[in-house]
Amino acid sequence: MQHTIVVKIGSSSLTSGEGGLNRDKINFFVEELANLQRAGHQVLFVTSGAVAAGFTKIGYKSKPKALHEKQAAAAVGQALLMQAYNEAFHKYGIGVAQILLTRADFSNRQRIQNALKTIEELLAHQIIPIINENDTVAVEELKFSENDNLSALVANLMKAQKLIIITDMDGLYTEDPRKNANAKRIDHVEQISEELYQMAGESGTAVGTGGMRSKLEAARIATRGGISVFIGRVTESGDLASAVADIGKGTYFAAGLQSLSMKKQWVGYHSLPQGTVYVDDGAEIALVSGGRSLLPAGITEIIGEFHPGDVIEVRNMQQKIIGRGVVNYASWQLQAVSGLSSEEVQKRVEVQRIEVIHRDEWMTI
Repeated sequence: MQHTIVVKIGSSSLTSGEGGLNRDKINFFVEELANLQRAGHQVLFVTSGAVAAGFTKIGYKSKPKALHEKQAAAAVGQALLMQAYNEAFHKYGIGVAQILLTRADFSNRQRIQNALKTIEELLAHQIIPIINENDTVAVEELKFSENDNLSALVANLMKAQKLIIITDMDGLYTEDPRKNANAKRIDHVEQISEELYQMAGESGTAVGTGGMRSKLEAARIATRGGISVFIGRVTESGDLASAVADIGKGTYFAAGLQSLSMKKQWVGYHSLPQGTVYVDDGAEIALVSGGRSLLPAGITEIIGEFHPGDVIEVRNMQQKIIGRGVVNYASWQLQAVSGLSSEEVQKRVEVQRIEVIHRDEWMTI
């Protein structure tokens, strides 16, 4: 059966420990990806490694920390990456295409729809899209973490069946196995809990920026979109096919029961919130568990300037983000009526809908 499969490979799996591309590693992974396509799957490849590939070439002794230095290294490294991929895939008669994305692309419905149509056309012609963040223009605070979240957003965008995140660890462990020999691997996860986040470690290499925590976050995004996820190691021939066949060296995350609509995806994961509101416990229960809309009576604080139709994030009394939604009020209107009953609100401001966020425009995170 043909599946759409998104495969994400991080910097540490593609470069040497000191930076620069490792052609042997690249050739190995390209062969694995080519075999997936030969098996009849539609393959999308999300790659990291532009900065790691370029910083030694540009003359830096170690991975740069300043944003302009990272962007310069990425500009050099991205060309090196695509040259290496093009040469490696050419041996199998497979064409490749470069697609560079930023969070701003996902937040703009027209731009991400254009990207979707481009990817679909490439796949129709058996060309493998190679997707990376556009590091040369991305703003630091809006960047993806080692492209883990990028791969999840791409998987949701394409309504893929599987997301394969390749890392240097063979899955999620109860503790860091490099520090505790008694740590046990978790083979299957039905639901991603706060306890799992506490188990996740940080980045284990000098060239990577993402740790297991960012991969868990990617798995959460993808599984909520109805996509099963594998996080683990691919080191031997056939390992990638095994990962796709649910017998790989890693941890499997069960897909949610329903896939998200494009509208819900955009609200929850693609949009850039323009403000924040804090809600009381009753409003939190109504939104998260009751399937109800957010009313002004449940709002305790408003931060930022926003307008009707903007996306805002909602936080609870413990300051934890509980979701996002499309707001029906301007911030100044909400400041005037927060905490008031619906009857009082109608006396003070004119709005098209009494709900601050209607349940159809809400996404629990």
